[in-house]
Amino acid sequence: MIKEWNGKRYHSLNYFLRNKFGEKIYKISLDGGFTCPNRDGKVSKGGCTFCSARGSGDFAGSRILSITEQFEDRKEMMEKKWKDGKYIAYFQAYTNTYAPVEELRKKYEEALAQKNVIALSIATRPDCLEDDVLDYLEELNKKTYLWVELGLQTINDKTAHNFNRGYDFETFDSSLKKLQERGIEVVVHTIFGLPGETEEDMLKTVDYVAHSGAQGVKFHLLHLMKGTKMVEQYESGELQLLSKEDYINLICKAIAMIPEEMVVHRLTGDAPRQSLIGPMWSLKKWEVLNDIDKALVDNNIWQGKDFK
Repeated sequence: MIKEWNGKRYHSLNYFLRNKFGEKIYKISLDGGFTCPNRDGKVSKGGCTFCSARGSGDFAGSRILSITEQFEDRKEMMEKKWKDGKYIAYFQAYTNTYAPVEELRKKYEEALAQKNVIALSIATRPDCLEDDVLDYLEELNKKTYLWVELGLQTINDKTAHNFNRGYDFETFDSSLKKLQERGIEVVVHTIFGLPGETEEDMLKTVDYVAHSGAQGVKFHLLHLMKGTKMVEQYESGELQLLSKEDYINLICKAIAMIPEEMVVHRLTGDAPRQSLIGPMWSLKKWEVLNDIDKALVDNNIWQGKDFK
């Protein structure tokens, strides 16, 4: 039987949040001023080879501002498009649990103190979840609606080594389980189009995510950005950028593989036009999303269709 979520054939974040809170909810992307162990030398230098200079927080607030100032600045931009709604404070840039708990507490509590903030989203690495951080996240989880976003990208350790991820699949899986044991919701990030990955590799990662017990997933397209290490791989022919058709085909297969209750937080990523090398078709985000919707209908696919 065909399943739909308010006309979509996948369980979108917008649908989930409206259902949970009964109104429109917006994300405010913040830069907490953290760094990353993959940049400062603790794990490695240079970071993941695809990661931008702003630690994948290209649309977050400016780190020279306080959390309150960033929040107000981003909120003003939101209010130009939408007048009403509540907010999720989203700590997006770099690794947002890579600091002493006292510092995390100060930043997160400041975000939660903003008017109409009803939830917290924290993006981090699985190798930056020490027991004291987990204890604090568990405490936070009792006070507000919380989810933690973990970068997996791929379950293939060879691919991960190639783009300098800095931790193995086992570390990811162990951290995911530790969060789940404490009742903390997890959203897993995957990337389609990493150097050397076949369709089979990418769908193996999706299969893992589908059976991981995670509450949500973000499907990203690999964006090649100016100034990143991955440009060298592209120039040497190691990296072929995905075509729009191939990406949509992969997304449709992935949607069919994941369980109905898993929330799809993202179907494609954003990159700033001025720093994007490719794929350039990704800049027309709404066109891509509409084409995905059409492909799901044309191929009679819906979320969970192939989940076992």
